[in-house]
Amino acid sequence: MQKTEIQLIRNATLKIKYAGKTFLVDPALGAKHSFRSFVEPGKNLNPTVDLPMRVEDAIAGVDAILLTHTHPDHFDAAAAEILDKHLPFYLAPVDAVTVQAAGFQNIEVIEDKRTLESITITRTGGKHGPEEKLDMLGEVAGFVLEAEAYPTVYIIGDCIWDGEIENNLKTINPDIVITNSGGAVFMGQTRILMDEEETIKVAKTVPNATVIAVHMEALDHCKVTRESLKAAAIAAGADVLVPGDGEVVKG
Repeated sequence: MQKTEIQLIRNATLKIKYAGKTFLVDPALGAKHSFRSFVEPGKNLNPTVDLPMRVEDAIAGVDAILLTHTHPDHFDAAAAEILDKHLPFYLAPVDAVTVQAAGFQNIEVIEDKRTLESITITRTGGKHGPEEKLDMLGEVAGFVLEAEAYPTVYIIGDCIWDGEIENNLKTINPDIVITNSGGAVFMGQTRILMDEEETIKVAKTVPNATVIAVHMEALDHCKVTRESLKAAAIAAGADVLVPGDGEVVKG
């Protein structure tokens, strides 16, 4: 099986080299404190850290964008300004108007699945929090990348653990899973992302997969740290990779 390279840029922004193409996932490219806090209204406190590299290096060689949703920690004003407006932009139907309004001209709406040369991109679902908060949090997507002789990669997106995610994992049977595991808390009380326990559930459900946990230590409403997740995974006997900003994982 051929190798793929997954680089964590920061938070949920990833650079994935897969089957001859380079995807930029959830591009949020602004400087530290360039967009609004999720805890203190009226203040720009996010992201809480700078990019670990120059923006030019983060976007170099990108062939296409994958967008799980349009919250500013996944698609910010800096990305809208910086990125080439002609890049193919793969997204869910609900996000097409927002991205088109930002000036992007090559929007590829995924109802179910699309292809980019030899790569099949399938959109998956999930919930960005409990049912009673979904009207405020909006719809989110995940993606599955598949190509002959390459590992199947499942990007879960901003989802909590539920039966849909469990079923996706069992049905897709991915070789690589990327979880957004920051345990973010909405309005100070409701968790809207996977935490340590739910990330471990992912790893236990697909024990033969490489689980890569991201979306930590970059936003003011995320409670899970890299160290807390590593410690919980070790205690549970689960294999979870927790890369640092800028780190590349090969699998």
